[in-house]
Amino acid sequence: MSEINVVPYIDVMLVLLIIFMVCAPLITPGQIDLPSVGQALNPTVAPLEIRISRDGGMTLVDRQQGGREQSVGRAELLAAVKAIQAKHAGQAVVISADKDLRYELVISVLDTLQKGGVERVGLLAKPET
Repeated sequence: MSEINVVPYIDVMLVLLIIFMVCAPLITPGQIDLPSVGQALNPTVAPLEIRISRDGGMTLVDRQQGGREQSVGRAELLAAVKAIQAKHAGQAVVISADKDLRYELVISVLDTLQKGGVERVGLLAKPET
């Protein structure tokens, strides 16, 4: 006999389907214990921006002080950043440079900040339109 009789398999599947349909509403879903927060997070602090112009001049822009701009030289850059970060712990620093500026100058500023112990440093870029 070369044929397979599938009727008993269909009967078993229908019986299992009925059992699951009857038992499903009786099962109570488990409860999940979510973690609680001990204290509220500090509000985010606007990052400190270092603008490097085409001629290599640097300006610090502190958005926490209403966008106050302060011109700084390479020698006093680290001290000025540390002084501002002392008021706002955990404030990030972003570097925005002119697109025609030599990349070495941006890397040297980034290196100076990282060697000085500034932890959160990033590069600011304009999104492509």
